[in-house]
Amino acid sequence: MKKAGFTLLEVMVATLIMGIAVTGLIVGLSQSVRNASRLASYDRAAALARSQMNELLLSDQLPFDGEIEGRFEGAPNSGWRAVTKPFETQANPGPGSEVLERIALQVWWEPDGGTRRTLDIAGYRSARIPVPEAGRP
Repeated sequence: MKKAGFTLLEVMVATLIMGIAVTGLIVGLSQSVRNASRLASYDRAAALARSQMNELLLSDQLPFDGEIEGRFEGAPNSGWRAVTKPFETQANPGPGSEVLERIALQVWWEPDGGTRRTLDIAGYRSARIPVPEAGRP
């Protein structure tokens, strides 16, 4: 007469196989969570960059050929830096001439106080070469 059931060896092998499978699932899940967190911080930086670029493109307070920087309110450990330069000009442009200006924006953030990450974007707008003020060289 045969007894129904599993031997101790069969139970141990099944437990070992299940342990390996569960470990693999947990490792895969933790990697997915890390990737989702990294992508979420990148998406947030991209949204901040688009918003800041829109503000810069509409601003009439930007230096014609220079740099400006700042920090984002409500977003700790993050900021931006913009460089403005003439991109396309006419031959021998003079003061008051209209040119195409390039705004290079770099957004930086430090997720969880870790390594600094950056995102670079550029925008273009029409600008006029500044006319020197009277009495200034």
